[in-house]
Amino acid sequence: MKILPALLLALLCTGATAHNESAAPSKAPAVAPTPAPSGTRDPRAYFTDLELVTQDGRKVRFYSDTMEDRTVVISFIYTNCKDACPLILQKLLNVKELLGDAFNRDVYFLTISSDPDRDTPSEMKKYAQKQSADLPGWLHLTGSKENITHILKKLGSYSQSVEEHSTLLLAGNVSAKRWTKMRADAPAQLIAERLKVLAEVGALGAKAN
Repeated sequence: MKILPALLLALLCTGATAHNESAAPSKAPAVAPTPAPSGTRDPRAYFTDLELVTQDGRKVRFYSDTMEDRTVVISFIYTNCKDACPLILQKLLNVKELLGDAFNRDVYFLTISSDPDRDTPSEMKKYAQKQSADLPGWLHLTGSKENITHILKKLGSYSQSVEEHSTLLLAGNVSAKRWTKMRADAPAQLIAERLKVLAEVGALGAKAN
């Protein structure tokens, strides 16, 4: 087993929720904050700048164009999903409303396909539009299978089966080295408040520097 860096170790130590387990009851807290990791690991080198493609067909570098200097919440879907994935996007829409002006200013959403072979940019676009989630500040990302697989592994969210992708939300402020894992069935208010805290931590860190 590959040893994960401190940046994600606490985030992933309790495991991931499988796609078909998203509605299962759990005794674990819905939101689990992680401490700032030690060390000076280069986040660009870790997360990589592999090329992905947005729902609008725009090529982006994963770290530099979607994560750097931002607070992000990352979700995982595939467009042929009829159950958990739409629920995840609808929860995020509720979170967006609670964030108010902070969305697309302090907090950004990244939704990554677990099925890049079928999820072309146009399919991601159609799926996002169907869920009313094709919005500024919300990127729906796909790309080559090789790049997607590598990034999912970096995020600790890779699975052999498309249908068994993680339904956990990964939220973090990269520059502040703060990360949180959240169940997608957590209350939207709780998720929104945690994202606001992450954004504030990032803003304080930027001022300090």
